[in-house]
Amino acid sequence: MKLKQAMTGIAALACMTAAHAQSAGSFYVTTGWLHLAPQSSSQPLKETNVGGSPVNATLPNTGATLDSADTLGFTAGYFVTDHIATEFVMGVPPKFNLDGAASYSQYGVLGQAKQWSPTLLFKYYFNAPEARFRPFLGVGVSRIWFTDEHITNSTFQAQVLHGPTTVSTDSSWEPVFNAGFNFNIDQHWFASISLSYLPLSTTAKLNTAAQTPVGTLNVQSQTKIRLNPIVSYASIGYRF
Repeated sequence: MKLKQAMTGIAALACMTAAHAQSAGSFYVTTGWLHLAPQSSSQPLKETNVGGSPVNATLPNTGATLDSADTLGFTAGYFVTDHIATEFVMGVPPKFNLDGAASYSQYGVLGQAKQWSPTLLFKYYFNAPEARFRPFLGVGVSRIWFTDEHITNSTFQAQVLHGPTTVSTDSSWEPVFNAGFNFNIDQHWFASISLSYLPLSTTAKLNTAAQTPVGTLNVQSQTKIRLNPIVSYASIGYRF
C-alpha cells in the first residue's frame, strides 16, 4: 500500500513538473543585466552644405567610436510549441559616449546619445521541455533609434565645429542573431545567458551655426557610424 502511495506521489510530481516545463502554451518573463559592446568605426566627417550651398568636402583623418554601455533588460516570451518560442526584448535605454577617433581622439568624449532597440526574436530550443539545460538559437528584428543626441565637449565644439551644433541620427530596422541557454532551477524559476549580434550602422547628421569672419554660416555635415554591437544578457526568469 505504501509503495502504491509513493508511486502515485511520484507520478503526480512528474505531471506537475511537465505542466510547468518550457512547453507549448507556456508564458515567461525575465529581467537582468544587458551589456552592449559596439564593434564601432566610422567614415570621415563630410560637410554637405555650407551657407545654403551644397558641398561634398570630406575631412580626412577624422572619425568617432562608441563606448560600451550597461543597462537593465526585460523580456516576455511564449512557447508556440515545445521547441519554438517568440520573445519580446526591451531594455532601459542605455547612454553611449561618442569618442573621438583619428585626429579627433585628442578631444576624448565628444558627445552622448541614448539608444532604443525593442526586439522581436524567434527562438528554437533544443532538448526536451523538462530538461534542466536547454540551449537555443534565435533570429529576429530590432527597431533602432537614438534620442538625446548632443555634443558634450565644448572645446571640440568651439575649435573644430566652430559653433553651437545639434545632432540627429537615422532610425532603422536591423536583423538580430541570438544564441544562449536556459538552466531550469525548479518548476517556475530559471536562469538564462545569451549573446546577440546586430549588424547596425547609423548616419549622424550635424547642424552647426558656425562663427566665421564673414558672420554666422549654417554648416551641415555627417558621418556614417558602424556600431555592430555584441549584446550579452544574463537574467533570471519566471515561467507561468
